[in-house]
Amino acid sequence: MNKKIKWGIIGLGKIANKFAEDLQLLTDTELYAVASRDVEKAEKFSEKYNSKKFYASYEELAADAEIDVIYIATPNTFHFENTMMCLKKGKGVLCEKPLGINYREVETMVREAESRNLFLMEGIWTRFIPATKKLLQILDKKMIGDTLFIRADFGFKADTNPEGRLYNKKLGGGSLLDIGIYPIYLSLITLGIPIDIKVMARMTDTDVDSYCSMLFDYDNGAKAILESTIEANTPTEAYIYGSKGSLKLHSRFHHSEKITIFQNGETSTLNLKFKGNGYIHEIEEVNKCLLHGKIESSKLPLKTSINVIKLIDRIKAEIGLEYET
Repeated sequence: MNKKIKWGIIGLGKIANKFAEDLQLLTDTELYAVASRDVEKAEKFSEKYNSKKFYASYEELAADAEIDVIYIATPNTFHFENTMMCLKKGKGVLCEKPLGINYREVETMVREAESRNLFLMEGIWTRFIPATKKLLQILDKKMIGDTLFIRADFGFKADTNPEGRLYNKKLGGGSLLDIGIYPIYLSLITLGIPIDIKVMARMTDTDVDSYCSMLFDYDNGAKAILESTIEANTPTEAYIYGSKGSLKLHSRFHHSEKITIFQNGETSTLNLKFKGNGYIHEIEEVNKCLLHGKIESSKLPLKTSINVIKLIDRIKAEIGLEYET
């Protein structure tokens, strides 16, 4: 493995721009090539972020022998196709969340990566920001006691264009896959896998969920109350209540820079700034894994991604949400 990790990017939308900005901040990293179906878009992106090459096809980028790992930032329903193509070309992959739109896709991707001894990780950047690292330390030390229940919401008012990414079923639209995954992931790293779930949702004319409310029940009696919506702006905060106190992950909780702890009638606040746009921390994790010959991250193992999609599949079944595959 080269000392400097050479990245490729497939899909050059809003998130890819933020990701590319963060790539520039690392000295052991090079944005080597970018690809879009629109060659002019690829060329402009390449000029903006100083990549060595740009391509008008994803396949050409994946076939470039110089590239070590590829970041996939295409719409949700293309993650499986794009990731499998990259893996079959012998490339490690960091794929934006959700890794796939159902368990079958994720399980197939994991098997493909493992069979080829290639790196694969879902881009849940939340796991790598300083606030999440501190949160897990607080919970591990039982600073607020045993977790009794958590509340987390994520909502913003989206453009209701039926052809847009968030309302288009063919692109994996809806609140659940786009932002509901964040409160779900938080519940998973704090409480584990629920024994029972109850879900209510509101569906759009395009047959995706615009609002989803989830209640998770755990074998120790703990609860998780979670919401996602593309209908309205919500606080996008998370609260964890324990037997000895509570804490708040300030907005937006999935990349929070502030945790407030409430304990014994006292309040303390931790300021936990992330670097760049926040994506730099997951980039550093991928680089470290590649340099040490690891095919998955111990902080965000593939088993976690499998557990996430299994939960999402259960929720989809409850609300009658199906995507064509």
